[in-house]
Amino acid sequence: MAKNKPTLFADVVGQNAAKRRMTFYQQCYTKSGMMPNSMIVAQKGGGKTFMAKALGQHLMREGEAKAKPFLEINCASLKNIRQFFNNVVIPHMIDKDITILFDEASELPKDMEMGLLTILNPNKNHRNEFAVDDYVVDFDFRRHTFMFATSEPHKVFHALMDRLDRIDLEEYNNDELGEIVSRNLPDVKFEDDVLKDVSSVLRGNARAAQKMANNIEMFNGTEGSFTRKLWNELSKTLGILPMGLNRIEVQVLRALAEAGECSLTNLAAKTGMTADSLRRDFEMYLQKMNLMQIDRTGRSITAKGRQYLEVYDAA
Repeated sequence: MAKNKPTLFADVVGQNAAKRRMTFYQQCYTKSGMMPNSMIVAQKGGGKTFMAKALGQHLMREGEAKAKPFLEINCASLKNIRQFFNNVVIPHMIDKDITILFDEASELPKDMEMGLLTILNPNKNHRNEFAVDDYVVDFDFRRHTFMFATSEPHKVFHALMDRLDRIDLEEYNNDELGEIVSRNLPDVKFEDDVLKDVSSVLRGNARAAQKMANNIEMFNGTEGSFTRKLWNELSKTLGILPMGLNRIEVQVLRALAEAGECSLTNLAAKTGMTADSLRRDFEMYLQKMNLMQIDRTGRSITAKGRQYLEVYDAA
């Protein structure tokens, strides 16, 4: 087998370890017609769906001219395993080759997770039968490939995770984010190291880099120079804050600065947010950037967080 160089994803910035592994899977499929059923894990906007599609759309056996059909399913749209059989298995899988991407796998219904535990435990011939109502379907993993993607692996049933080869995508660093922006605007000249300023607000997120490239294109056009002065104008117009914080995160910091220390329940009351939303959507990034801390006694702002508010208020 040829060396597993990441040529399949040559246009993908970063993610070298994941690219090598997924290119290896693609080479295995070319030779044998099989690859492991896999789970791609990354933060929201981290490129997991894009990477899965890139691999799935290049799965073809040696001598074949095109890849087998590729179907993407958002798991939040699945109500139960019966719906999966009626809408996916019967029309798309019986006696057919197909690759299926189960996106947002943390949203799989419970009966789907239980069914997949059986389906993804094939015999030595790489096959397994599963029945729903009057249908008995032969799942043949020489013809069927399952891929899953999630940003919340802890919500996926652990036994199902054990059935899958896990691929973790790395968070993008600022240099990689800047490269994503510049690749999307090949005829724009970024001056004065302005890409460093741009990438610093993108929160390690590839999707945010794509969106920012679109904003720059709408603001500045697809050619010419983009300077720090233009960036300052654009960020002011769009309300972009240092480190990419949003207004609610600033509100959280301000509430902590005023309270000194408080519980999650009190913080929710002060900000008007639910406790679950605060924990899920805002606290993680503030902790990551060392702007707030959480310990046994509660939540509090850090010295860096206070400095942030001083700069914010002085702007």
